[in-house]
Formats: sequence, structure tokens, C-alpha cells
Amino acid sequence: MRVLVCDDHRLFAESFAALLSQAGYEVRAVTHSPDEALAALAQYEIDVCVLDVRFPGGSIVDRLPELRAAAPAAHPVLLSAEADPALIPKALAAGMRGFVHKSASVADIYTTLERVYAGEIVAGPTVAPRQATPAKPPDDAQRLARFLTGREREVLCHLVRGMDTKDLARSMRVRRSTARSHIQRVLTKLGVHSRLEAACIAVRSGIVNGETGEWLL
Repeated sequence: MRVLVCDDHRLFAESFAALLSQAGYEVRAVTHSPDEALAALAQYEIDVCVLDVRFPGGSIVDRLPELRAAAPAAHPVLLSAEADPALIPKALAAGMRGFVHKSASVADIYTTLERVYAGEIVAGPTVAPRQATPAKPPDDAQRLARFLTGREREVLCHLVRGMDTKDLARSMRVRRSTARSHIQRVLTKLGVHSRLEAACIAVRSGIVNGETGEWLL
């Protein structure tokens, strides 16, 4: 699958692209504005566009018809940190093929991309938005990761592998409530608010191997 990533937060975009690449996706372009995405679509053959919703100056939804016209075969998937109930119907009408919240598990995001690539329209329920936090520079992320306990390091590795709470609890032989507590402590210590952010930072910063899910520090 040939993927384009578009998010105005550069570190997040590059981290997410690295996570996709190490999971086997072919990331053809990483862009940071709708105009850059349009230019990339004119240059590369793209199967799926993963697009953030909010950009300085407006919403990507208003640009979806233009993006679809530029590359009809490229399926737009919106990756959002908001949960506006009016967003999905409006985006579907504009040509969106998939929607996933940034607080979703990595496995859910991969599943959405695969289903959209297979021709489905995927617009499931959203999750309540959380306060955004600036992305951590790689050196800072590594410093914070050194405060994780052995159990928390194991959790972070599982998040990079794309495990959801159920699978993580089964793998660690703990209750789901305990697994959720471990996950929340990892997010808190890394200063992030979603599993996706944690996984992206872990791969981008050289904390966890994106291909094997092994701890690197």
C-alpha cells in the first residue's frame, strides 16, 4: 500500500510515517499542508492519504473535493484528535473514505487503512478528544523513557506492535484493568495523550524497534 501522510505537526507526521514504514507500508510522501499534499499527489501514485483534520487556516474537509479530483484513486483517511459529531457526515459527503481517532490503538489504525484500501468506507465512532500536547524531541523522549519500569517498557513495546488492551492483558497475564493502568502510566511518563503518540515517539526516537517491537535503550 502506497501511503501519503499529511499533518502540520512535523515531528508527529515523521514519527507516524516511520511507524507505518516499519510496519511494511510504503510511505511515498510526508507533507505538512493541503497544498503540499496536492503537490505530492501530482508527483506520486498514492493508494491511501492519511490526513490530519485541522490545519492553520481551516479544515482538510474543505479541501477533500480538490484532493479527490487531483488523485481519484487515492483514498482519504482522516486522522483526528477531535470528536465533532458533525465532522464525519460532512467529510463523507466531501469524499472521505475512512476516519480514525488519534487515541485509537495502532492496530485499529492499521485495520482502518487496510479496509479502506480494500474498498470499504470506514467511519466508526469517535473517542472524546483530549488536550493536545507538543511532541517530544527525540532526546527528550529517550530521557523520559528511561524512567519507565520494566513492566512499563514491556507495555510500550506491545503498543508499538499494535496490541489492543485485551491482547496486551493476555500477553502480560494481567487483568484488563491492570493493563489499562500500565498503559496510562506509560502515557503519563512520556507526556503524551494517546497510544498512537506513544508508539510513534517510541519508534521515531529509537526507543523501540518498529519492526520487532523490541526495546532498544
